[in-house]
Amino acid sequence: MRILVIEDEPKIAHAVKKGLELKGFAVDAVYDADSGLSYALADDYDAIVLDRMLPGSMDGVALCQKLRAEQINTPIIMLTARGTIGDRVTGLNSGADDYLVKPFSFDELTARVRALLRRPPKHVGTELKVGNLTLDSNSYVVKRGSTIISLSHKEFTLLEYFMHHPGQVITKDMITTHVWDEDSDILPNTIEVYIGYLRNKIDRPFPNSKALIKTKRGFGYELSE
Repeated sequence: MRILVIEDEPKIAHAVKKGLELKGFAVDAVYDADSGLSYALADDYDAIVLDRMLPGSMDGVALCQKLRAEQINTPIIMLTARGTIGDRVTGLNSGADDYLVKPFSFDELTARVRALLRRPPKHVGTELKVGNLTLDSNSYVVKRGSTIISLSHKEFTLLEYFMHHPGQVITKDMITTHVWDEDSDILPNTIEVYIGYLRNKIDRPFPNSKALIKTKRGFGYELSE
């Protein structure tokens, strides 16, 4: 597994690089945002360790946003000395997958890297994509191609659940458990009604594109190309 370390303090960068190499990883280290961008775009890394405060034309948050905009879905752990809740939220909303505050335990960093590498690559940052349908869980924007689709809160939640499980048959019980809370009044046809709402918004208005929501009779529903 190949890791890119983007850290402006050479001593920290060297220590992280050396430690990860001792754990069996191949590691490249760079010391500014622009070099980090070039490396990340040029090679296929398995994970990126990214410092938040970087010299260059952008900081770590902007670099993370840039990589996600370029459809780089490599897992990113952001390192920073800024550990307030607001700082963490900003880092995660920029597209980072994890956030570790300095000073940190190297064993914890290694464990977090390995945890990210175990995750299947399903989405890019805050964006989920199936075919030409995209959903941004941060901005709440849903698009089919370039067309923005307006969804109610419950429709958005239902679609987001499907998009986290592309190609998987989702039963009505699974939908009830994950989309509605235990206090909700669910009528026998509630799920069918909401599936119909979604079809009317993401499939039927786009006759030149493949229908994404399929009914698996006797089992449930599937969102796939």
